[in-house]
Amino acid sequence: MSGHSKWANIKHRKAAQDARRGNLFQKLVRTIIVAAKEGGGDPSMNMRLKTAIDRAKAVSVPMDNIMRGIKRGTGEIAGAAYEELTYEAYGPQGIAILIEVMTDNRNRTTPEIRALLTRNGGQMGDAGSVAWMFERRGVIEVTGKGLDEDALMACGLDAGMTDMEASDDGYTLYSDPSDLHTLQAALEKANYVIESAETPMVPKVPVEITDAEVARKIIRLIDTLEEQDDTQNVYSNFDITDEIAAQIEE
Repeated sequence: MSGHSKWANIKHRKAAQDARRGNLFQKLVRTIIVAAKEGGGDPSMNMRLKTAIDRAKAVSVPMDNIMRGIKRGTGEIAGAAYEELTYEAYGPQGIAILIEVMTDNRNRTTPEIRALLTRNGGQMGDAGSVAWMFERRGVIEVTGKGLDEDALMACGLDAGMTDMEASDDGYTLYSDPSDLHTLQAALEKANYVIESAETPMVPKVPVEITDAEVARKIIRLIDTLEEQDDTQNVYSNFDITDEIAAQIEE
């Protein structure tokens, strides 16, 4: 099994920032709309919708907003039609970036994303230029003090877990995306506390950044991209050492 998860630490930092953003509810509701449109409005039969609802509930999106999103997705309520797009880009020091958006107007979103990249030391890449550096994985964050690593590992392996890392608050478990909900159900049955269960794009080989100023530029670019109204997720293959992280936080 792998060692300490810097990727998870970055994710936690980003989640904390997202929680303070005024447009977070809107982004989560868009995810619900698209999930319901593609797979129907019953979360017990639509795992993508169930995950979207769980994420919305975790940050206290009102149930009325969630239900309206489902109805808009199934066509019971009229509303804008959203499409999903993924932009591939490069950041400072050539790091790879994937930007997932949901938009009702790609002619507005594409130039906005391009401009944000250009102004912050990045550039748009061609289709396929960086996507091959990532893979879709199931990722579950289990939190808690004094967790029995062997017991957690045994539970996870029995339910499709492929890897496990220690994190600041517990452990990060990985699986094939198709096994995510089976693994989640097994962990919940064993009374583990699940902080999140998602299927992000994870870099195959993280690129370690050893210069604090470069790291700041990368984080500034990613922050800016995530604040764009249509952006849903931003993934990158950069990694930073604990020493560099401490310098950035000073």
